[in-house]
Amino acid sequence: MTPAPRRYKFVEVAPVTAEALEDAVNAGVAEGWQLEGIRFVMTEASRRPAMAFVSFVTADAAAPPAAP
Repeated sequence: MTPAPRRYKFVEVAPVTAEALEDAVNAGVAEGWQLEGIRFVMTEASRRPAMAFVSFVTADAAAPPAAP
């Protein structure tokens, strides 16, 4: 039996705050996605990240549709 192909979803978060990241993660998980990771985009001008990308994955072929 061939495993179902993995599907991915990415959410851009800016500005990066704990609340914004929490909202993005909670929304994705509530839609049935599994958190894969968070990647931060840094700039030389600041010690804080300029933006973040939250990635989700699912192996379910009937995964929720991507939001517009």
